[in-house]
Amino acid sequence: MTDLDSTIAAIDEANSHDPNSFRGEPLALWQGRSASGWLEKLDPEAGDALQLAVRAHHLRRWELARSDYPEGRAGYLRWRRDNKAHQAESLASLMRSDGWPEATVERTGEILGRTKLRSDAETQSLEDAACLVFLETQFDDMLDQTDHDHLVTIVVKTLKKMSPAAVTLAASIGLTPRTQAVLADAVQQLQQLEAEDSDDD
Repeated sequence: MTDLDSTIAAIDEANSHDPNSFRGEPLALWQGRSASGWLEKLDPEAGDALQLAVRAHHLRRWELARSDYPEGRAGYLRWRRDNKAHQAESLASLMRSDGWPEATVERTGEILGRTKLRSDAETQSLEDAACLVFLETQFDDMLDQTDHDHLVTIVVKTLKKMSPAAVTLAASIGLTPRTQAVLADAVQQLQQLEAEDSDDD
């Protein structure tokens, strides 16, 4: 077993303890495997650091519950920031146990931090895979809690973070007719916003 296979197996083992589930599997385990699948389509030549960061993008995420943070956007952003740090630290520990060079450990942490979105191709690939997994696993549940127009606005914000290739891949997700309608409206709205921005240049 290569170091890459060994560390991916360790990530999956850790994520298998997620008490939340999706399609009969622990949620974080399903999300990690799905993200790797999306990465294969987005970047078939992805290096080890990116592959590990993508697999670990929700590593032990359930250990920091959103409910433990204050309500509102400030609490949400703090929860997300703490989770990214928690994932990076957890992955670094697994990688060091498998003897990865410190430079590779640091690089995976940098990708997981997503501080260079748009300017760093690997960080963008991670964001693309994470957004596609979000649409796969949380889209339908949000539809039951949010009206159509508000959900379109939320999805537009997600699409804005994605590359054009990832936006195209989103159409291949097996969505329900209702969520397909939301996605179609969000893509149309995004295209309108981009056209307006182009006219302003």
